[in-house]
Amino acid sequence: MPKIVGKSTRVVETEGFTIDEYAGNVGSNDDTMSLAVVKVSKPYSEPWLTLEYDEWIAVIKGTVDCHVMDEATQTETKAVSAVAGETIFIEKGQRFKPVFPVAHTEYIPVCIPAFKPERCKREEEDRDPEEEKKITDKLLDLHTQKPTLDNDKDEDKVPDAANDVIDSDVLSDSLLYHMCEESVWKAAVDSGAAHFPATFRQDGGLTHATLVPERLIETANQFYTSSKESWICLKLCSSKVLKNKCGIVTVFEGPKAVGTTQPKEEWKNYVFPHILGGIPVSIPGIVTEVFSMKRDPTTGTFLSITGLTDE
Repeated sequence: MPKIVGKSTRVVETEGFTIDEYAGNVGSNDDTMSLAVVKVSKPYSEPWLTLEYDEWIAVIKGTVDCHVMDEATQTETKAVSAVAGETIFIEKGQRFKPVFPVAHTEYIPVCIPAFKPERCKREEEDRDPEEEKKITDKLLDLHTQKPTLDNDKDEDKVPDAANDVIDSDVLSDSLLYHMCEESVWKAAVDSGAAHFPATFRQDGGLTHATLVPERLIETANQFYTSSKESWICLKLCSSKVLKNKCGIVTVFEGPKAVGTTQPKEEWKNYVFPHILGGIPVSIPGIVTEVFSMKRDPTTGTFLSITGLTDE
């Protein structure tokens, strides 16, 4: 069913240069991809950039040039110039400088995964330090996550959500937990392929997980009671290990819908790990334990995770 997922938010504004994000970590609270509109009212250039994402630049008006450094001569050179109706592709890891030689240029950048300040290295030498600081500070402020961890323990909550930020190292070192139908997991193991939830694509290409196994019971009763299958809980490695071993990124953000079912309103201030890929079944150390989940045989209500939450 079509739905509104984002709202235009001004993320960068300098003299003659603006960026309005329509979808992404700011525009739609989604790390899967970002989409923005950039308007350049006078000739302008950004600093040298190196991206940790793929970017498509669709030129609507004017001209967009991409400069690179010639390795042989160590001189700046124009690699490509696009005009209205053309699209430029920038591969992850490419160092380049966007240059806008004519006024009234407009383009739409699409980034996968979504733009984040830490995914875009800006070489700010020879730039106006005051202007660059203003850009950087605003981007960091807009992209700072301020919700609490996805559990109810007071000691794990952020005391002042307006000022405190969760330590990213704590999140990346914490173990992940995922629940699924036992038959689906066994089918993935038998085939040697990765496990993908049934709503993987519908949910934006992510696998839902949690840092706190106790929360899986409430989550299961919100989303999965219609399933009559036996369910299991997978204990995974940390997101850091998952990335190092498989190259699979995990983002920590607010709750998301599973299929067409929305999360509870009271979960809005919690952070959940969303794995941007499936769960590999044949790589040692990714899934470390498998637990059975108990259900009420009459109502189908999830009750506990054997050996994990009922000890």
